[in-house]
Amino acid sequence: MPLPLVAIINWQEVTGWLALAYLALSAGTVFWILWLKRDSTAAVAWCLTVIFIPYIGILLFVFFGYQSVHRPIRRKRRHAAAYKVRVERSDGTVRPVTVEPAAGWQGVSELAQSLGADPLLPGNRVDLYYDGRAAYDAMFAAIAQAQHHVHMQMFIFRYDDIGKKFIDALAERASAGVQVRFLYDAVGSWRLRRRMFAALCEAGGYAEPFLPVKLFRRRLQINLRNHRKTVIVDGKVGFTGGLNVGGEYLGLDPFFGPWRDTFLRLEGPSVASLQRLFLEDWDFSAADTARDQSFFPPVTKAGDAEVQVIWSGPDQELKIIREVYFAAITRAKSRIWIATPYFVPDVGLFDALCLAARSGLDVRLLCPFRPDKWVPFLAARYYWNELLTAGMKVYQYTAGFMHAKVLLIDDEWASIGTTNFDNRSLRLNFELTCLIESSDVVRELEAQFLRDFAISIRVDRDRFMERPFVGRMAENASRLLSPLL
Repeated sequence: MPLPLVAIINWQEVTGWLALAYLALSAGTVFWILWLKRDSTAAVAWCLTVIFIPYIGILLFVFFGYQSVHRPIRRKRRHAAAYKVRVERSDGTVRPVTVEPAAGWQGVSELAQSLGADPLLPGNRVDLYYDGRAAYDAMFAAIAQAQHHVHMQMFIFRYDDIGKKFIDALAERASAGVQVRFLYDAVGSWRLRRRMFAALCEAGGYAEPFLPVKLFRRRLQINLRNHRKTVIVDGKVGFTGGLNVGGEYLGLDPFFGPWRDTFLRLEGPSVASLQRLFLEDWDFSAADTARDQSFFPPVTKAGDAEVQVIWSGPDQELKIIREVYFAAITRAKSRIWIATPYFVPDVGLFDALCLAARSGLDVRLLCPFRPDKWVPFLAARYYWNELLTAGMKVYQYTAGFMHAKVLLIDDEWASIGTTNFDNRSLRLNFELTCLIESSDVVRELEAQFLRDFAISIRVDRDRFMERPFVGRMAENASRLLSPLL
Protein backbone atom coordinates (compact mmCIF):
# COMPACT_ATOMS: atom_id res chain seq x y z
CA MET A 1 0.00 0.00 0.00
CA PRO A 2 1.57 3.36 -1.04
CA LEU A 3 2.51 5.71 1.75
CA PRO A 4 0.66 9.04 2.05
CA LEU A 5 2.44 12.06 0.63
CA VAL A 6 2.84 13.51 4.13
CA ALA A 7 4.78 10.43 5.19
CA ILE A 8 7.09 10.69 2.17
CA ILE A 9 8.08 14.31 2.85
CA ASN A 10 11.27 14.66 4.85
CA TRP A 11 10.22 17.48 7.16
CA GLN A 12 13.70 17.93 8.57
CA GLU A 13 14.97 18.63 5.07
CA VAL A 14 12.10 21.02 4.34
CA THR A 15 12.73 22.86 7.59
CA GLY A 16 16.40 23.11 6.76
CA TRP A 17 15.72 24.58 3.32
CA LEU A 18 13.21 27.06 4.80
CA ALA A 19 15.80 28.15 7.36
CA LEU A 20 18.41 28.63 4.63
CA ALA A 21 15.91 30.55 2.50
CA TYR A 22 15.05 32.76 5.46
CA LEU A 23 18.72 33.47 6.16
CA ALA A 24 19.35 34.35 2.53
CA LEU A 25 16.27 36.58 2.28
CA SER A 26 17.02 38.24 5.61
CA ALA A 27 20.63 38.91 4.65
CA GLY A 28 19.54 40.35 1.31
CA THR A 29 16.87 42.52 2.93
CA VAL A 30 19.27 43.79 5.61
CA PHE A 31 21.75 44.73 2.86
CA TRP A 32 18.88 46.43 1.01
CA ILE A 33 17.95 48.38 4.16
CA LEU A 34 21.52 49.50 4.81
CA TRP A 35 21.85 50.61 1.19
CA LEU A 36 18.61 52.63 1.19
CA LYS A 37 18.23 54.08 4.67
CA ARG A 38 20.23 57.19 5.46
CA ASP A 39 18.73 57.61 8.92
CA SER A 40 20.53 55.28 11.32
CA THR A 41 17.52 54.94 13.66
CA ALA A 42 15.26 53.85 10.81
CA ALA A 43 17.91 51.44 9.54
CA VAL A 44 18.32 49.81 12.96
CA ALA A 45 14.55 49.57 13.49
CA TRP A 46 14.01 47.85 10.15
CA CYS A 47 16.97 45.50 10.55
CA LEU A 48 15.67 44.36 13.93
CA THR A 49 12.17 43.90 12.47
CA VAL A 50 13.52 41.72 9.66
CA ILE A 51 15.77 39.65 11.94
CA PHE A 52 13.34 39.01 14.80
CA ILE A 53 10.07 38.59 12.87
CA PRO A 54 10.78 35.80 10.35
CA TYR A 55 9.38 36.37 6.86
CA ILE A 56 6.71 38.78 8.11
CA GLY A 57 9.41 41.37 8.85
CA ILE A 58 10.58 41.17 5.24
CA LEU A 59 7.02 41.67 3.97
CA LEU A 60 6.54 44.61 6.33
CA PHE A 61 9.62 46.29 4.89
CA VAL A 62 8.51 45.68 1.29
CA PHE A 63 5.07 47.16 1.93
CA PHE A 64 5.85 49.89 4.46
CA GLY A 65 9.57 50.55 4.61
CA TYR A 66 10.69 50.79 1.00
CA GLN A 67 10.57 54.48 0.12
CA SER A 68 13.19 54.50 -2.57
CA VAL A 69 12.48 56.79 -5.49
CA HIS A 70 11.21 53.99 -7.70
CA ARG A 71 10.02 54.50 -11.26
CA PRO A 72 6.68 56.29 -10.56
CA ILE A 73 8.29 58.67 -8.07
CA ARG A 74 11.13 59.44 -10.47
CA ARG A 75 8.43 60.21 -13.01
CA LYS A 76 6.73 62.46 -10.42
CA ARG A 77 9.98 64.35 -9.96
CA ARG A 78 10.36 64.85 -13.70
CA HIS A 79 6.76 66.05 -14.04
CA ALA A 80 7.20 68.53 -11.17
CA ALA A 81 10.40 69.93 -12.68
CA ALA A 82 8.82 70.25 -16.12
CA TYR A 83 5.74 71.93 -14.72
CA LYS A 84 7.88 74.37 -12.75
CA VAL A 85 9.57 75.43 -15.98
CA ARG A 86 6.20 75.96 -17.68
CA VAL A 87 4.93 78.02 -14.75
CA GLU A 88 7.98 80.27 -14.69
CA ARG A 89 8.21 80.92 -18.43
CA SER A 90 7.00 84.41 -19.12
CA ASP A 91 5.98 83.44 -22.68
CA GLY A 92 4.87 79.88 -21.91
CA THR A 93 1.56 78.12 -21.62
CA VAL A 94 1.00 79.08 -17.98
CA ARG A 95 0.89 82.59 -16.58
CA PRO A 96 3.64 83.24 -14.00
CA VAL A 97 3.08 84.98 -10.68
CA THR A 98 4.53 88.48 -10.91
CA VAL A 99 3.87 89.83 -7.42
CA GLU A 100 7.00 91.12 -5.70
CA PRO A 101 7.99 88.70 -2.89
CA ALA A 102 7.91 89.91 0.71
CA ALA A 103 10.78 89.88 3.21
CA GLY A 104 10.11 86.96 5.52
CA TRP A 105 10.38 86.40 9.28
CA GLN A 106 13.88 85.43 10.42
CA GLY A 107 14.89 84.31 6.93
CA VAL A 108 12.58 81.26 7.01
CA SER A 109 10.80 82.11 3.78
CA GLU A 110 14.12 82.63 2.00
CA LEU A 111 15.26 79.21 3.23
CA ALA A 112 12.09 77.58 1.88
CA GLN A 113 12.49 79.33 -1.46
CA SER A 114 16.12 78.23 -1.71
CA LEU A 115 14.90 74.63 -1.28
CA GLY A 116 12.42 74.94 -4.14
CA ALA A 117 9.26 76.53 -2.72
CA ASP A 118 7.45 79.51 -4.18
CA PRO A 119 8.25 82.88 -2.54
CA LEU A 120 6.39 84.54 0.33
CA LEU A 121 3.74 86.71 -1.32
CA PRO A 122 1.84 89.68 0.15
CA GLY A 123 -1.76 90.70 -0.49
CA ASN A 124 -3.63 87.61 0.67
CA ARG A 125 -6.83 87.17 2.64
CA VAL A 126 -6.97 84.25 5.07
CA ASP A 127 -10.21 82.99 6.65
CA LEU A 128 -9.98 80.24 9.27
CA TYR A 129 -12.41 77.43 10.14
CA TYR A 130 -12.21 75.20 13.18
CA ASP A 131 -14.80 72.53 12.44
CA GLY A 132 -16.00 70.58 9.44
CA ARG A 133 -19.44 72.11 9.01
CA ALA A 134 -18.23 75.70 8.63
CA ALA A 135 -15.40 74.65 6.28
CA TYR A 136 -17.69 72.49 4.13
CA ASP A 137 -20.26 75.28 3.86
CA ALA A 138 -17.55 77.65 2.65
CA MET A 139 -16.31 75.10 0.09
CA PHE A 140 -19.83 74.43 -1.21
CA ALA A 141 -20.43 78.17 -1.56
CA ALA A 142 -17.21 78.63 -3.53
CA ILE A 143 -17.90 75.61 -5.76
CA ALA A 144 -21.42 76.87 -6.53
CA GLN A 145 -19.92 80.14 -7.81
CA ALA A 146 -17.30 78.51 -10.05
CA GLN A 147 -17.27 79.83 -13.61
CA HIS A 148 -14.17 78.27 -15.15
CA HIS A 149 -12.84 75.35 -13.10
CA VAL A 150 -12.92 73.48 -9.80
CA HIS A 151 -9.89 71.44 -8.73
CA MET A 152 -10.33 69.23 -5.67
CA GLN A 153 -7.85 66.89 -3.99
CA MET A 154 -8.42 64.71 -0.91
CA PHE A 155 -6.53 62.06 1.01
CA ILE A 156 -9.66 60.47 2.51
CA PHE A 157 -12.96 60.82 0.68
CA ARG A 158 -15.91 58.87 2.05
CA TYR A 159 -18.77 57.92 -0.21
CA ASP A 160 -21.31 58.81 2.48
CA ASP A 161 -23.92 61.56 2.64
CA ILE A 162 -21.41 64.42 2.71
CA GLY A 163 -19.21 62.78 0.06
CA LYS A 164 -22.20 62.32 -2.26
CA LYS A 165 -23.13 65.94 -1.69
CA PHE A 166 -19.67 67.02 -2.86
CA ILE A 167 -19.88 64.78 -5.94
CA ASP A 168 -23.30 66.21 -6.77
CA ALA A 169 -21.99 69.76 -6.39
CA LEU A 170 -19.04 69.02 -8.66
CA ALA A 171 -21.28 67.26 -11.21
CA GLU A 172 -23.65 70.24 -11.27
CA ARG A 173 -20.79 72.59 -12.12
CA ALA A 174 -19.42 70.20 -14.73
CA SER A 175 -22.84 70.02 -16.41
CA ALA A 176 -22.77 73.84 -16.55
CA GLY A 177 -19.56 73.71 -18.59
CA VAL A 178 -17.10 74.27 -15.71
CA GLN A 179 -13.92 72.18 -15.84
CA VAL A 180 -13.89 69.83 -12.84
CA ARG A 181 -10.98 67.65 -11.77
CA PHE A 182 -10.99 65.48 -8.66
CA LEU A 183 -7.86 63.73 -7.36
CA TYR A 184 -7.91 61.26 -4.48
CA ASP A 185 -5.25 59.13 -2.85
CA ALA A 186 -5.60 55.49 -3.84
CA VAL A 187 -4.80 54.17 -0.35
CA GLY A 188 -6.37 56.86 1.83
CA SER A 189 -9.61 56.52 -0.19
CA TRP A 190 -9.26 52.79 -0.90
CA ARG A 191 -13.01 52.20 -0.74
CA LEU A 192 -13.75 54.51 -3.65
CA ARG A 193 -14.76 52.91 -6.95
CA ARG A 194 -15.03 54.40 -10.42
CA ARG A 195 -18.79 53.92 -10.47
CA MET A 196 -19.12 56.32 -7.53
CA PHE A 197 -18.00 59.16 -9.83
CA ALA A 198 -20.37 58.21 -12.64
CA ALA A 199 -22.50 61.35 -12.26
CA LEU A 200 -19.41 63.59 -12.30
CA CYS A 201 -17.80 61.87 -15.29
CA GLU A 202 -21.05 61.77 -17.27
CA ALA A 203 -21.36 65.52 -16.71
CA GLY A 204 -17.89 66.04 -18.21
CA GLY A 205 -15.72 66.04 -15.07
CA TYR A 206 -12.70 63.90 -14.27
CA ALA A 207 -11.77 61.78 -11.24
CA GLU A 208 -8.40 60.06 -10.85
CA PRO A 209 -6.53 58.15 -8.12
CA PHE A 210 -3.03 59.15 -7.05
CA LEU A 211 -0.39 56.39 -7.25
CA PRO A 212 -2.63 53.30 -7.09
CA VAL A 213 -1.19 50.10 -5.64
CA LYS A 214 -0.72 47.64 -8.51
CA LEU A 215 0.57 44.15 -7.78
CA PHE A 216 1.66 43.25 -11.29
CA ARG A 217 3.43 46.57 -11.87
CA ARG A 218 5.44 46.28 -8.62
CA ARG A 219 3.66 49.19 -6.98
CA LEU A 220 3.24 47.61 -3.56
CA GLN A 221 4.18 50.55 -1.34
CA ILE A 222 1.55 51.56 1.18
CA ASN A 223 3.73 54.57 1.96
CA LEU A 224 4.40 57.46 -0.43
CA ARG A 225 0.81 58.63 -0.07
CA ASN A 226 -0.61 61.99 -1.12
CA HIS A 227 -1.90 63.50 2.13
CA ARG A 228 -2.73 66.90 0.60
CA LYS A 229 -6.24 68.35 0.78
CA THR A 230 -7.06 71.29 -1.48
CA VAL A 231 -9.97 72.89 -3.27
CA ILE A 232 -9.23 75.58 -5.88
CA VAL A 233 -11.98 77.54 -7.61
CA ASP A 234 -11.27 79.57 -10.76
CA GLY A 235 -7.66 80.07 -9.65
CA LYS A 236 -8.83 82.80 -7.28
CA VAL A 237 -10.01 80.98 -4.15
CA GLY A 238 -8.22 78.10 -2.46
CA PHE A 239 -8.84 75.90 0.57
CA THR A 240 -6.46 73.66 2.48
CA GLY A 241 -5.87 72.25 5.94
CA GLY A 242 -6.48 69.10 7.94
CA LEU A 243 -10.01 68.21 6.86
CA ASN A 244 -10.82 65.28 4.61
CA VAL A 245 -14.37 64.51 3.46
CA GLY A 246 -16.55 62.20 5.53
CA GLY A 247 -19.18 62.08 8.22
CA GLU A 248 -16.65 61.88 11.06
CA TYR A 249 -15.34 65.34 10.11
CA LEU A 250 -18.82 66.68 10.87
CA GLY A 251 -18.69 65.13 14.32
CA LEU A 252 -21.03 62.27 13.37
CA ASP A 253 -18.79 59.46 14.57
CA PRO A 254 -20.14 58.34 17.98
CA PHE A 255 -16.69 57.26 19.17
CA PHE A 256 -14.88 60.56 18.52
CA GLY A 257 -17.79 62.98 18.81
CA PRO A 258 -17.02 66.59 17.77
CA TRP A 259 -14.16 66.92 15.32
CA ARG A 260 -11.70 69.74 16.00
CA ASP A 261 -9.67 70.75 12.95
CA THR A 262 -8.17 73.80 11.29
CA PHE A 263 -8.90 74.66 7.66
CA LEU A 264 -8.32 77.88 5.76
CA ARG A 265 -9.76 79.77 2.83
CA LEU A 266 -7.19 81.70 0.82
CA GLU A 267 -7.63 84.53 -1.66
CA GLY A 268 -4.84 86.43 -3.35
CA PRO A 269 -1.51 85.74 -5.09
CA SER A 270 -0.67 82.61 -3.08
CA VAL A 271 -3.62 80.70 -4.56
CA ALA A 272 -1.42 80.28 -7.63
CA SER A 273 0.95 78.13 -5.54
CA LEU A 274 -1.91 75.83 -4.50
CA GLN A 275 -2.94 75.67 -8.14
CA ARG A 276 0.55 74.84 -9.32
CA LEU A 277 0.84 72.04 -6.77
CA PHE A 278 -2.50 70.51 -7.71
CA LEU A 279 -1.67 70.66 -11.42
CA GLU A 280 1.70 68.98 -10.83
CA ASP A 281 -0.08 66.12 -9.03
CA TRP A 282 -2.77 65.95 -11.70
CA ASP A 283 -0.22 66.03 -14.51
CA PHE A 284 1.46 63.03 -12.87
CA SER A 285 -1.74 61.05 -12.24
CA ALA A 286 -4.03 61.64 -15.21
CA ALA A 287 -3.96 61.25 -18.97
CA ASP A 288 -5.87 64.53 -19.19
CA THR A 289 -3.36 67.38 -19.08
CA ALA A 290 -4.21 70.80 -17.65
CA ARG A 291 -1.84 73.43 -18.96
CA ASP A 292 -4.14 76.29 -19.90
CA GLN A 293 -2.88 79.71 -18.77
CA SER A 294 -6.45 80.52 -17.70
CA PHE A 295 -5.84 78.41 -14.59
CA PHE A 296 -3.63 81.30 -13.44
CA PRO A 297 -5.79 84.43 -13.70
CA PRO A 298 -4.32 87.92 -13.15
CA VAL A 299 -3.25 88.43 -9.54
CA THR A 300 -5.17 90.90 -7.40
CA LYS A 301 -4.69 91.96 -3.80
CA ALA A 302 -7.31 90.46 -1.49
CA GLY A 303 -5.95 91.22 1.99
CA ASP A 304 -2.91 92.04 4.07
CA ALA A 305 -1.56 88.60 4.96
CA GLU A 306 1.78 87.38 3.63
CA VAL A 307 1.53 83.70 2.68
CA GLN A 308 4.04 81.18 1.38
CA VAL A 309 2.83 77.75 0.24
CA ILE A 310 5.46 75.06 0.72
CA TRP A 311 5.30 71.34 0.06
CA SER A 312 7.32 68.19 0.52
CA GLY A 313 7.25 64.56 -0.50
CA PRO A 314 9.34 61.48 -1.26
CA ASP A 315 10.28 63.02 -4.61
CA GLN A 316 12.42 65.59 -2.75
CA GLU A 317 15.96 64.98 -1.55
CA LEU A 318 15.58 67.58 1.21
CA LYS A 319 12.14 67.63 2.86
CA ILE A 320 11.26 71.32 2.75
CA ILE A 321 8.57 71.30 5.44
CA ARG A 322 10.78 69.47 7.92
CA GLU A 323 13.68 71.86 7.28
CA VAL A 324 11.42 74.91 7.65
CA TYR A 325 9.92 73.62 10.90
CA PHE A 326 13.39 73.03 12.34
CA ALA A 327 14.53 76.50 11.28
CA ALA A 328 11.42 78.17 12.72
CA ILE A 329 11.74 76.36 16.07
CA THR A 330 15.40 77.30 16.43
CA ARG A 331 14.62 80.95 15.61
CA ALA A 332 11.75 81.29 18.12
CA LYS A 333 12.20 84.00 20.78
CA SER A 334 9.16 83.62 23.05
CA ARG A 335 6.83 80.71 22.23
CA ILE A 336 6.30 77.56 20.20
CA TRP A 337 2.75 76.19 20.19
CA ILE A 338 2.05 72.97 18.31
CA ALA A 339 -1.30 71.35 17.53
CA THR A 340 -1.10 67.89 15.98
CA PRO A 341 -2.90 64.55 16.30
CA TYR A 342 0.35 62.61 15.81
CA PHE A 343 3.53 63.73 17.55
CA VAL A 344 6.50 61.52 16.67
CA PRO A 345 9.40 63.91 15.97
CA ASP A 346 12.76 62.90 14.62
CA VAL A 347 15.89 63.38 16.73
CA GLY A 348 16.67 66.85 15.38
CA LEU A 349 13.19 68.28 15.96
CA PHE A 350 12.97 66.63 19.37
CA ASP A 351 16.29 68.12 20.48
CA ALA A 352 15.30 71.54 19.15
CA LEU A 353 12.06 71.49 21.18
CA CYS A 354 13.87 70.33 24.33
CA LEU A 355 16.44 73.08 23.93
CA ALA A 356 13.74 75.72 23.42
CA ALA A 357 11.89 74.56 26.53
CA ARG A 358 15.08 74.49 28.63
CA SER A 359 15.87 78.02 27.40
CA GLY A 360 12.66 79.29 28.98
CA LEU A 361 10.47 79.58 25.87
CA ASP A 362 6.75 78.86 26.19
CA VAL A 363 6.65 75.49 24.41
CA ARG A 364 3.25 73.77 24.29
CA LEU A 365 1.83 70.69 22.62
CA LEU A 366 -1.90 70.19 21.98
CA CYS A 367 -2.85 66.61 21.07
CA PRO A 368 -5.84 64.25 21.41
CA PHE A 369 -7.00 62.70 24.66
CA ARG A 370 -8.69 59.81 22.85
CA PRO A 371 -6.52 58.52 19.96
CA ASP A 372 -7.67 57.08 16.66
CA LYS A 373 -4.39 55.17 16.21
CA TRP A 374 -2.82 53.61 19.29
CA VAL A 375 0.75 53.00 18.09
CA PRO A 376 1.49 56.68 17.22
CA PHE A 377 -0.28 57.75 20.41
CA LEU A 378 1.87 55.47 22.57
CA ALA A 379 5.03 56.47 20.70
CA ALA A 380 4.22 60.14 21.38
CA ARG A 381 3.86 59.46 25.09
CA TYR A 382 7.41 58.09 25.14
CA TYR A 383 8.69 61.55 24.12
CA TRP A 384 6.58 63.40 26.68
CA ASN A 385 8.79 62.38 29.61
CA GLU A 386 11.89 64.30 28.53
CA LEU A 387 9.88 67.17 27.07
CA LEU A 388 7.95 67.63 30.32
CA THR A 389 11.23 67.52 32.24
CA ALA A 390 12.63 70.20 29.93
CA GLY A 391 9.64 72.45 30.68
CA MET A 392 7.27 71.80 27.78
CA LYS A 393 3.53 71.89 28.55
CA VAL A 394 1.43 69.04 27.11
CA TYR A 395 -2.35 69.37 26.73
CA GLN A 396 -4.77 66.59 25.79
CA TYR A 397 -7.91 67.84 24.06
CA THR A 398 -11.05 66.36 25.63
CA ALA A 399 -13.98 67.89 23.70
CA GLY A 400 -13.77 65.41 20.80
CA PHE A 401 -10.95 64.48 18.45
CA MET A 402 -8.17 67.02 17.84
CA HIS A 403 -6.97 66.79 14.21
CA ALA A 404 -5.58 70.30 13.54
CA LYS A 405 -2.07 70.74 12.16
CA VAL A 406 -0.84 74.14 13.35
CA LEU A 407 2.56 75.51 14.37
CA LEU A 408 2.56 78.97 15.99
CA ILE A 409 5.86 80.77 16.60
CA ASP A 410 6.15 84.01 18.62
CA ASP A 411 3.61 86.69 17.63
CA GLU A 412 4.04 86.80 13.88
CA TRP A 413 4.51 83.41 12.20
CA ALA A 414 2.24 80.40 11.75
CA SER A 415 1.97 77.24 9.69
CA ILE A 416 -1.41 75.72 8.78
CA GLY A 417 -1.72 72.77 6.45
CA THR A 418 -1.93 69.02 6.06
CA THR A 419 1.33 68.11 7.82
CA ASN A 420 1.39 66.20 11.10
CA PHE A 421 4.38 66.47 13.43
CA ASP A 422 5.65 62.96 12.68
CA ASN A 423 8.03 61.15 10.37
CA ARG A 424 5.25 59.90 8.11
CA SER A 425 4.17 63.44 7.23
CA LEU A 426 7.61 65.04 7.27
CA ARG A 427 9.43 62.32 5.29
CA LEU A 428 7.11 59.79 3.64
CA ASN A 429 3.95 61.56 2.48
CA PHE A 430 3.24 64.25 -0.10
CA GLU A 431 2.21 67.21 2.07
CA LEU A 432 1.68 70.96 1.94
CA THR A 433 1.40 73.79 4.43
CA CYS A 434 0.83 77.53 4.31
CA LEU A 435 3.35 79.72 6.13
CA ILE A 436 1.50 82.83 7.25
CA GLU A 437 2.97 86.11 8.45
CA SER A 438 0.08 88.22 9.68
CA SER A 439 -0.49 89.64 13.16
CA ASP A 440 -4.27 89.33 12.73
CA VAL A 441 -4.11 85.64 11.76
CA VAL A 442 -1.63 84.88 14.54
CA ARG A 443 -3.88 86.59 17.12
CA GLU A 444 -6.87 84.57 15.92
CA LEU A 445 -4.90 81.33 16.12
CA GLU A 446 -3.66 82.28 19.59
CA ALA A 447 -7.24 82.86 20.75
CA GLN A 448 -8.28 79.46 19.41
CA PHE A 449 -5.31 77.76 21.09
CA LEU A 450 -6.33 79.35 24.41
CA ARG A 451 -9.90 78.10 23.99
CA ASP A 452 -8.56 74.63 23.26
CA PHE A 453 -6.21 74.68 26.26
CA ALA A 454 -9.15 75.65 28.50
CA ILE A 455 -11.03 72.44 27.62
CA SER A 456 -7.96 70.20 27.66
CA ILE A 457 -6.21 68.22 30.37
CA ARG A 458 -2.72 69.47 31.11
CA VAL A 459 -0.39 66.53 31.71
CA ASP A 460 1.19 66.67 35.15
CA ARG A 461 4.78 65.46 35.01
CA ASP A 462 4.83 63.89 38.47
CA ARG A 463 1.64 61.92 37.86
CA PHE A 464 2.81 60.99 34.39
CA MET A 465 5.98 59.50 35.86
CA GLU A 466 3.80 57.22 38.00
CA ARG A 467 2.07 55.58 35.03
CA PRO A 468 1.98 51.74 35.11
CA PHE A 469 4.98 49.68 34.04
CA VAL A 470 2.94 47.94 31.33
CA GLY A 471 2.11 51.29 29.79
CA ARG A 472 5.76 52.33 29.79
CA MET A 473 6.74 49.12 28.04
CA ALA A 474 4.06 49.68 25.41
CA GLU A 475 5.38 53.20 24.85
CA ASN A 476 8.95 51.95 24.48
CA ALA A 477 7.87 49.24 22.04
CA SER A 478 5.88 51.76 19.98
CA ARG A 479 8.81 54.17 20.02
CA LEU A 480 10.92 51.59 18.16
CA LEU A 481 8.55 52.07 15.23
CA SER A 482 8.92 55.87 15.28
CA PRO A 483 10.85 56.03 11.98
CA LEU A 484 7.80 54.43 10.33
CA LEU A 485 5.08 56.52 11.97
